[in-house]
Amino acid sequence: MIYLSRKNFISIGSLFLGSSFVDLPQILKAQGNKQQHKALINIFLAGGPPHLDLWDLKPEAPLEVRGVFEPINTNVPGIQICEVFPNLAKRMDKCTIIRSIVGSHGDHASYQCMTGWTPENLKSIGGRPSIGSVVSKLQGPVDPSVPTFIGLAELTQHAPWSDSGTGGFLGASFNPFKPSGDGLDDMILKTEITRLNNKKNLLKGLDNLKRSIDLKQQIRSADTFTEKAFDILTDSKLLNALDLSKIDENTLSNYGNGQPYNFQYDGAPTNNTHLLLAKRLIQAGARVVSLSYGRWDSHGDNFGLVKDHGTKLDQCLSALIDDLEMSGLLDTTTVIVWGEFGRTPKINKDSGRDHWPQVNSALLFGGGMRHGQVIGSTNKLGENAQDRPVHVQEVFSTLYHSLGIDTTQTTLTDTTGRPQYLTEHPVIKELI
Repeated sequence: MIYLSRKNFISIGSLFLGSSFVDLPQILKAQGNKQQHKALINIFLAGGPPHLDLWDLKPEAPLEVRGVFEPINTNVPGIQICEVFPNLAKRMDKCTIIRSIVGSHGDHASYQCMTGWTPENLKSIGGRPSIGSVVSKLQGPVDPSVPTFIGLAELTQHAPWSDSGTGGFLGASFNPFKPSGDGLDDMILKTEITRLNNKKNLLKGLDNLKRSIDLKQQIRSADTFTEKAFDILTDSKLLNALDLSKIDENTLSNYGNGQPYNFQYDGAPTNNTHLLLAKRLIQAGARVVSLSYGRWDSHGDNFGLVKDHGTKLDQCLSALIDDLEMSGLLDTTTVIVWGEFGRTPKINKDSGRDHWPQVNSALLFGGGMRHGQVIGSTNKLGENAQDRPVHVQEVFSTLYHSLGIDTTQTTLTDTTGRPQYLTEHPVIKELI
C-alpha cells in the first residue's frame, strides 16, 4: 500500500515533492519530458560482499583463501564468476566486472557508494551530496509527478546500511523520496492505490484532512493550490509504478521475492522485488534509484551466506537485465552492484571473511557502455589491486558520464559560496 502524510498536507511538499525533487510551485509548472532519459540504479550490497567468492575467484590459491566455491565459465570467453551466478553467466556479454577498486574508506556504511567521497569530506558544511541529489539539482524531474531521486532501502537496525544518500551541503530538499521511509510511517488514510485513484474518495479524504488541520496557519488560502497538488498525487505515475498488483505473475516470478530473508540480522532483506520496483520507477520518470540488498557482513558462515544471497541476487539481476532490455531501457539505464569494501582473502576460524578495504569489486551493466569485459585484477591471493587499479571516484565519474554529466566541467556551489567539483578522478576509459 502507498500512503499520504497524515500529520498535515504541508509535509507532503517536503516529504514527497521536495525531497530530491523541486518545490511545489516548480512541480506545478514542470513539463513532462517525453524523451528517453538517462538513469541510474545503484544497488548497495550492504556489509561488504566477499570479492573472492563473487567476481574474483582464485581456484589456484590455497584452500584457506579460495574457499568452497568453483568458478564457472560465462558467455564471454575467459571470464569466470562464482557458481552461484549461472544466470548472470549467460548474460556476461551485457556486463562488466571491475576487480580492482581502490580508495574504499572502510566504514560500514553506504556513504561512499552513494557519494564517491569519504564521510569527512566537507563534513562541517553537511558533507558531499549523493549522486541522486546531484542529479536532482542539475537535471530536475523528468515527469512532474515522479521524484527525481528515490531511495528504496528499507530501514535497518544498523542505520548506515539503509542510507540511500542525502543532499549533503545541497540541503535536505535534495534528499531522496522514500516510499517506506522515516516520516512516511504516519501516512494518511492508509488507502490502497485503488482508492487513491478514486477521485471521490480523494475529495472525501481532502475534506477530512482540512478538518484536521489549522487552516489559518497551515493551509490558509491555498485551497486551489492544495487541490492541484492532490491531482498530482492521484494522477502520479509513481503510484502505478509502486503498485505490484499491476504486474503480471510471470514478471514477478522471473524476479522472485528473495524470501526467506536469511542472514538478515541488523541489515537489509534480500528483497528481489525492489529491483523490479527500481526498473518501474525509472520507466515512470525517476532518474536515480538506490537500494540496499541483503546483509553481506560475513564474519561467520561466509559460504552459507553467499550461497543464499548470491543465488537470489543471480535471479533478480538476470531478470532486471532482461526486463530493461525488453523495455528498451538497457542502453539508457546504468546499473551498478557493489558494497562498501571487500573481504579478507584468508578465511577466519568461523568460516568467515573479515573487512578488507584494500580492494573492492563491482558489477555494472547497461548505460550504453562497452560491456563483456573485466577491468583490473588482483594479485594471486586477492589481497591488492595488481593491474589497473580503479579508484572509487573513477567509478562515480563514469556513472555521472552515463547520466550526461561531465565531471571535468560541472561544479556545485557549497554553502560557503565555493565551487565544488563532483569528483577528482577521470572516467573509466575502458567503459566509455
